[in-house]
Amino acid sequence: MKVLILGAGYGTRLEKDLKNDATGKYHHLIGVPKPLLPIGQYPLATHWLKDLADIKHIGGVYVVTNALNHSAFVAWASEWENVQLLCDGTTSNETRIGAVGCINLVVKHFNIQEDLLVIAGDTLFFHDVTLVDLIQAFQTFQHKDDKASMVVYVNCKDEEVHKYGILEVDESSRVTGFLEKPQSGETTSRKECPCFYFLSSHTLSLLSEFLEERKDQPLKARDATGNFIAFLSERKPVYATQISGRYDVGGLQSYIICNEHFQHEKR
Repeated sequence: MKVLILGAGYGTRLEKDLKNDATGKYHHLIGVPKPLLPIGQYPLATHWLKDLADIKHIGGVYVVTNALNHSAFVAWASEWENVQLLCDGTTSNETRIGAVGCINLVVKHFNIQEDLLVIAGDTLFFHDVTLVDLIQAFQTFQHKDDKASMVVYVNCKDEEVHKYGILEVDESSRVTGFLEKPQSGETTSRKECPCFYFLSSHTLSLLSEFLEERKDQPLKARDATGNFIAFLSERKPVYATQISGRYDVGGLQSYIICNEHFQHEKR
């Protein structure tokens, strides 16, 4: 299995929050890409690498960056021999190729033919969620169907449904639908799906197909990774497993909450 951490976003909402922070306490974070934000003792992405270091199934870790922040990732990655970087060549949020485009770029560039774990560069899980347990869950689904992929979900509140991608699943935990930020009345599901995907090797060719189908659509239709999961679940088996919770470092307040938690808890 290979691992890809998405680090090519521009963090526009967080950047705006940091610049507007009247206290000035967090101004030193302006310009820091989200995967490199200090969370507790380490940069955010380092928490994932420390967890991955203990897992034998991992055959390589890739991080996709943009050109604006690439040098910062180069300095960070110098401490990790198993990490390979790939720059998407973009320099602004307006010229970004989107998350799904970045996944496909890495798959093509490194000729990845194994199962691929995709992790958003602004996400961490609660401490009781372990990669070992999630890999075992993925393997269990693959024993039923070797073409199976797996996503995770967190139960959210009614008033939060419109903020997230929402999964619909059947009794066997197979994904039957995916709604991108629906209104609460559009679905009875409250299964929020973060960008953390175990993609079967059998599904990777569908990335190009998805992008080709949507090449004339607005970037938003291609950027949101949940749109690919919706596309994928109509063509290949995708299963879902529940986790207790996660931190999504989207803005300053969510960064503060995540950072404070990891300062008090050892991961």
